[in-house]
Amino acid sequence: MTFHVLVPDSVHPSAVDILKQAGLNVTAPGQMKRDETLAAIAEADALIIRSATKADAALINAAAKLKVIARAGVGVDNVDLEAASARKIAVMNTPDGNTVATAEFAFGLMLALARHIPQAFDSLNAGKWDRKSFMGVELRGKTLGVVGFGRIGRAVAKRAQAFEMTVIAHDPFIPADYAADLGVELVDLETLYARADFISLHSVITDETREMINRDTMARMKRGVRIVNAARGALINEADLAEAIKSGQVAGAALDVYAEEPPPAGHPLIGLPGVIDTPHLAASTEEAQVAVAVEAAQLVAEALLKGAYKNVVNPVVLG
Repeated sequence: MTFHVLVPDSVHPSAVDILKQAGLNVTAPGQMKRDETLAAIAEADALIIRSATKADAALINAAAKLKVIARAGVGVDNVDLEAASARKIAVMNTPDGNTVATAEFAFGLMLALARHIPQAFDSLNAGKWDRKSFMGVELRGKTLGVVGFGRIGRAVAKRAQAFEMTVIAHDPFIPADYAADLGVELVDLETLYARADFISLHSVITDETREMINRDTMARMKRGVRIVNAARGALINEADLAEAIKSGQVAGAALDVYAEEPPPAGHPLIGLPGVIDTPHLAASTEEAQVAVAVEAAQLVAEALLKGAYKNVVNPVVLG
């Protein structure tokens, strides 16, 4: 029996090579339109996606033979886990491949936010020589609050420590002694809000974390706090953040992700002074794209050919 793998998103060619070398049939024409994916999914035993394809209930229910969905990346927000689990389809992710890329980008956003680098760049390119408008702050001696102390959060903390920052973190699933061994104090959210000069978000979206950064929580933060988000846009109430920046409660924000992507016209944070915004680039390095594509292909090949399922985010299907 020959298995068929559908790859409707653009992934690195090395992934396709791995699948073909394993003896699998592969359909990977590059970025496919929604109707094309719906038409092709019926014959697929496995689906490899990035963030562009939405594996919602309609797509999953159109997949008569689907056994595996592999997300070439960490977040599986674009997969309907309930629908997949109901169909006994294993959903797997690749949590390691883009850790460094995302951590470096988040830290780059923090540096740019502290020193107004994009704004100064724009000013100079506009023909100005304005050194007074871009007075920044140093990271050294500041307290960084990391919300979510998983792989990426830990990588950001390590880089912050190299810049002589004090790092505190919140994560209900991480033991305090584990964080302490890394030189990081684990605290509750209220303590983090009260103490942090910079806050970097690295949480997944749950009922508890959705819009955790909002009018009420920002009011309990230090006045002049700076917020970095390279995780998920839905962690922030964007209208509330815009108001907090306008009032000066939040000194600035650097955002790579948004509740709706791309952001709609008239978005309250796009173009707002004090905000640095980028189009979801954190994992966009050559190294990361190769790593997540290769890992996703390997996961699919092992699942289909050996019955070995790894990195399954809905383990109920394996019971």
